[in-house]
Amino acid sequence: MTMNTEFGIASLATRPASDIVSKTYSLLTATVGVSAMTAFLGMRLSFAYQHPFILMLLAFAALFAVLMTGARDQPIALPLVFVFTGLMGLSLGPAIAVTLQLVNGPQIVAEAAGGTAVIFAGLSLYAAVSKRDFSIMGGFLMTGLIIIILAGIANFWLRMPVLQLAIAAAALLIFAGYTLIDTQRLLRGGETRPVLIVVALYLDILNIFVALLELLTSLQRRR
Repeated sequence: MTMNTEFGIASLATRPASDIVSKTYSLLTATVGVSAMTAFLGMRLSFAYQHPFILMLLAFAALFAVLMTGARDQPIALPLVFVFTGLMGLSLGPAIAVTLQLVNGPQIVAEAAGGTAVIFAGLSLYAAVSKRDFSIMGGFLMTGLIIIILAGIANFWLRMPVLQLAIAAAALLIFAGYTLIDTQRLLRGGETRPVLIVVALYLDILNIFVALLELLTSLQRRR
């Protein structure tokens, strides 16, 4: 079974490198668009407020399925990507809704979205023109990611605003680093499975946005 769509996995993997890059970024744009639409839905859906853990578990399950099927270039991986990004958007909806209720809330959300676009585009351009191999940062970034995950779990009970702010700042730096690595993986042919690199770049964008939203919201509350 093969897919004859524009983003078909098997056909895309055999295209010239420049075409793969173009189609990958087009697919990435589509995934971000799906998350934006489902986030808007999540802002109004009571289930997203009442059962955030269920949504996250479903999202992790979808991500696991994407990684398993994408690694084998199976056609089902492509629709699963949109299931995953849609679920992530739903889970993000309540956080955006809470931010919008703050003084200058719409401005905070707009600045977080604009800042994410600028940071991602700037880092992607830098990764494209730089002669440095950013993959050497992988081990350091993974260690940092594990630390902030553990810190986030601890802060779920501790409820320390300063620690949450530090976690958000660290996450911003870590996923900025991953953006450099993942962009080079795409541009230098280090990853030939389009679905996997799209998911990696999507997670970079999502986590940069969430970190910026957290930082800007914290700064607003301190004023």
